[in-house]
Amino acid sequence: MNIQILTDYFIQYGAFFIFLIVFLEYLNLPGFPAGVIMPLAGIWAAKGEISFPVVMILSVAAGLAGSWLLYLLGRLGGAKLLGLYFRKFPGQRDAVEKKISYLREKGCVGVFISKLLPVARTLISIPAGMIKMNFAKYTVTSLCGVFLWNLTFVGAGYFLGEKAIDMLA
Repeated sequence: MNIQILTDYFIQYGAFFIFLIVFLEYLNLPGFPAGVIMPLAGIWAAKGEISFPVVMILSVAAGLAGSWLLYLLGRLGGAKLLGLYFRKFPGQRDAVEKKISYLREKGCVGVFISKLLPVARTLISIPAGMIKMNFAKYTVTSLCGVFLWNLTFVGAGYFLGEKAIDMLA
């Protein structure tokens, strides 16, 4: 997605645009570049177009909301979804089962660490729901991981400015 297009959307829709894109990205939907939108939001904050704390609150709230939705999906229908997934990708069964075992063993620490890893940070919510991890503990560890991940990207945009976008492009 072109940086100018993203800037135009921000101008048109404001802070809601940041929330929406980060929320959709935390749902692990393809095509939603939170890795670009968060540094860009940091640049907008550095230029005074939005405050840095507002960007952080919006991006963390969006990340947590997306994580909660996937947790709920895992809790209510994870086994059925996993069965459908294994039928389509039978070779993934061992890897997925290892991740679920890892999560059962590590618990909240596993969620926190996973929230700091690309791809795993969004997908870990489903198995957390499937194993019926305590929701309050899941929320706290997710919040901490989401905050650190988002702070890295928004902070990069804020402190490195246009150079951050060039590095991500």
